Amino acid sequence: MESTEASYMSSPEAPRRRLSPPPPKSPGSDSVEKPTYVRFLVSNAAAGSVIGKGGATITDFQSQSGARIQLSRNHEFFPGTTDRIIMISGTINEIVKAVDLVLAKLLSELHSEETEEVEPRTKLRLVVPNSSCGGIIGKGGSTIKSFIEESQAGIKISPQDNNYFGLNDRLVTVTGSLDEQMRAVDLIVAKLSEDSHYAQSMNAPFSYPAAYNAMSYGPPNGTGGKFQNAKEDQSNSVTIGVADEHIGLVLGRGGKTITEISQGSGAKIKISDRGDFMSGTTDRKVTITGSQRAIRAAESMIMHKVSYASERAMD
Repeated sequence: MESTEASYMSSPEAPRRRLSPPPPKSPGSDSVEKPTYVRFLVSNAAAGSVIGKGGATITDFQSQSGARIQLSRNHEFFPGTTDRIIMISGTINEIVKAVDLVLAKLLSELHSEETEEVEPRTKLRLVVPNSSCGGIIGKGGSTIKSFIEESQAGIKISPQDNNYFGLNDRLVTVTGSLDEQMRAVDLIVAKLSEDSHYAQSMNAPFSYPAAYNAMSYGPPNGTGGKFQNAKEDQSNSVTIGVADEHIGLVLGRGGKTITEISQGSGAKIKISDRGDFMSGTTDRKVTITGSQRAIRAAESMIMHKVSYASERAMD
């Protein structure tokens, strides 16, 4: 995914410096009080540290910030990744405070694993509806350039990912120190809150369509896809093709990876024997069985493994 991201972006040329915590970005007193939201990605492990034992950490963060913090379930990933989605909703000031608490928590755990004293430049991936990205970019890229200059963070907007039919969100990647990232988040959330269409996505923050794999089934059409009549809890079965040379990545050492994917998604996964290929290809058959949700999750995790290997091979 990372290599496909482009092009509006960059990092400011000015030398990096430690910034003071961001002041609230308030275009007007009315908009500060208007409820809005922000979504971003975290790994499964990071999600656990944000939740805390018995939900203690997330409850504390909500109490401190006044914002509402929600996470997708442990098998609900952003398409093409194995990352969960956090949604934080409230006023702009509440959201900025909650994001600061979450990122500071993750950064402190990163620090505990590192011996360097220099604050690491980390990456934050915001999930933004495609229709709202234009407001962040601005005419001729003017808005995003001003955000980069003001925050001193690197800001990059991914192109639309056509591998997932019906996916209408893009990733806005913010890199920098915690202070720099928080300034950028403050600017971006304030800008998004001005978009009347942006708030509509708050009602279904974690719902994504099944991955579209061109090798194994035809282009989408008016039937609404293979899951049209399937109920969420019914057992379905889907077979996808994975290149023979990539099967090892799906299996993992001693079957560890396929076991993790199966446990994480709740689906049963079976790989065809050597030499048993999808018709007309040299792709092995990977049959995924389970609920619609479990199949989506497993397919996304498998394709993420394969696409990452393909990108590295191209590099």
